[in-house]
Amino acid sequence: MPRVAVVTDSVASLPEALLKSLKITTVAYYLHRGQEVLRDLITIQREEFVRWLPTAHVVPTTAAPGPGDYLEAYEQLVREGTEEIISIHMGAKMSAAYASATAARGMLAERQPGVRVEVIDSRNAALCQGWMVVEAARQALAGANLQAIAAAVRKLVPISHMVQTADTLRYLYLGGRIGKAQTLLGSLLNIKPLIGIEDGEIVPLGKTHSRHQAYVAMADIVAGIIGKGKARIGYLHAGALQEAQKVKELVEAKVQVVESMFGELSPALAVHTGPGMAGLCYHAVED
Repeated sequence: MPRVAVVTDSVASLPEALLKSLKITTVAYYLHRGQEVLRDLITIQREEFVRWLPTAHVVPTTAAPGPGDYLEAYEQLVREGTEEIISIHMGAKMSAAYASATAARGMLAERQPGVRVEVIDSRNAALCQGWMVVEAARQALAGANLQAIAAAVRKLVPISHMVQTADTLRYLYLGGRIGKAQTLLGSLLNIKPLIGIEDGEIVPLGKTHSRHQAYVAMADIVAGIIGKGKARIGYLHAGALQEAQKVKELVEAKVQVVESMFGELSPALAVHTGPGMAGLCYHAVED
């Protein structure tokens, strides 16, 4: 076990092999589908969910894990010998996960006063959150202490960006997560919207008339931020790997990418985008 344990949520949407190799602990979100209560990536999987979602008459609702869920994860790590934990979560403006994890930290302090837990609001989601988790886990495996790892993660928060597109904002609207992108709803006939996250809130980034135009615009946005520098990029999708591969080809023709990965949204996020979403999460890398 590394000296510092790393905890995150299922919505970080990291590949399973990476979670395993970096010894990352995930806590599952909840989905409520009618009378069913499902656990993200435990009792409902990606492929099954994106195949079913277009047939749904009522879109499932989602809920962040509660304090008890995080406390259970923390206590299991303590039983395995952990004395320091860094816990990284979706933006607090979009989810209750950060508040729940913070409450769990207080509960653990009463039971295990010698254990230190650092809870971080990623102010983002999906692979933007995921890159922070990967950075934390790599540093933990290299032997860094909790303070150093937390400082490295916090440096990534303001420079991590998401941009994505989908055929419709219907799912985002029905799920109540549309934020400032509400302004795009009145003009979506034959429009492919671009949305992102700024300061923990979903925002509109523009409108295009085709998937290809949307992907070109994504590449331009990334190139405008990264310039002649270098980037790490996570290519996101919801049952649309081929579309994410198209994004990758266009982006990497304009930007020097030092590391990349593909990540498929977990059901708890795919419910808000709908099937077919493609996008990316990225941050600049210092030389």
